[in-house]
Amino acid sequence: MTVLVNLIVTLGMLYVVPAGLRLIDPAGLRTAARLWPVPAVLGALCLWLPRGIPATVLAALYAAAALALATRAPARLLEARRRSRAGGSAGGTPPRTTVSGPAEVAVCTALVSPSIAAAALVAERAGYRLFGFDLDILALTVPHFHFAGFTAALVAGLVCRAGATAPATTASTAPATAPGAATLSRWAAYSVPGGTLLVLLGYFVDDWAELAGAVVLTTGMWAVALLTWRDIRPGARDRTTGALLGSSAAVLVATMLLALWWAAGEATGIAHPTLTWMAATHGLGNALGFALCSVLAWRRLSRLSAG
Repeated sequence: MTVLVNLIVTLGMLYVVPAGLRLIDPAGLRTAARLWPVPAVLGALCLWLPRGIPATVLAALYAAAALALATRAPARLLEARRRSRAGGSAGGTPPRTTVSGPAEVAVCTALVSPSIAAAALVAERAGYRLFGFDLDILALTVPHFHFAGFTAALVAGLVCRAGATAPATTASTAPATAPGAATLSRWAAYSVPGGTLLVLLGYFVDDWAELAGAVVLTTGMWAVALLTWRDIRPGARDRTTGALLGSSAAVLVATMLLALWWAAGEATGIAHPTLTWMAATHGLGNALGFALCSVLAWRRLSRLSAG
């Protein structure tokens, strides 16, 4: 399991996070996205070293970069609030990269999530049972907050943003007219961060609280999948982008069912997959089928929109 988890985390550190930053705010986060590979290489390297001081130091350097990224979130939320009160920019519509409300909550959750993953990484590499958690749980927290935390919240925010800016965006025009699309996109943008937070709190409370978080997160991710399939995918200008969007939506149906099964098993005692099996199915499916496909697709959409 360790090798698979390390490969998944390496993908998140080296590609998904910097690519995602460019999708959140191509101008405001340009420098952060450009510099991110430096601490990401250090973070990825520490995964493959034995636990000890060298691995811990490298993990701490990655954590410092993740913490610096997290500090961007409060400023973005305050700016979104200011723009909302001022009625937006000229023309009455906030810019695409600073959409207020649920989309901004989601993308700010994405900005904070790597710091949570990095804290778990530092503790795990040091062999320290942070808050009493087993080292295996800390190791799995790292991919969880790179993908369920960063990527899932990012994509939920992008889907919500696409609906809010649909008249001016070539990536998708359906969200403006599809019945219930606006409500569903707002639910996704709030429930994905909310579900992720509830799962985190469940670590400290009990398995039933974690199950509640899994239910909220799953409904949010299924909303993302539905909106992607029904509203975003038909607006893709080429087959490759459409296939990537379709794959990311379809994968979520299966991977989130697995998440519910595992959480229900932990809470009720019914038979459920082992952590190793979950890493090989839920984890790998979310990393490659959802996260990678989603980021590649949205990058293609953003380039087509900019062109």
